[in-house]
Amino acid sequence: MHDWGFHGWGMWLGWIIGLIIVIAIIWIIVKAAGQSGNRNTSAGKSALNILKERYASGEIDKEEFEKRKKDLM
Repeated sequence: MHDWGFHGWGMWLGWIIGLIIVIAIIWIIVKAAGQSGNRNTSAGKSALNILKERYASGEIDKEEFEKRKKDLM
């Protein structure tokens, strides 16, 4: 009879760990690709558009908006 014992589990454990490593590498690559895509979209906004968004969201008041807009022009 074959006694698989620890050796059988060790082989399965090696496959599982290898699979986890491959999945982790793929996940890291996908996350890195997604983050570089997000950086490009926010870099495409002009300073004036960002200022308008901050004013619209209430982050800055009208006086601050006008002052910064003047500085940009």
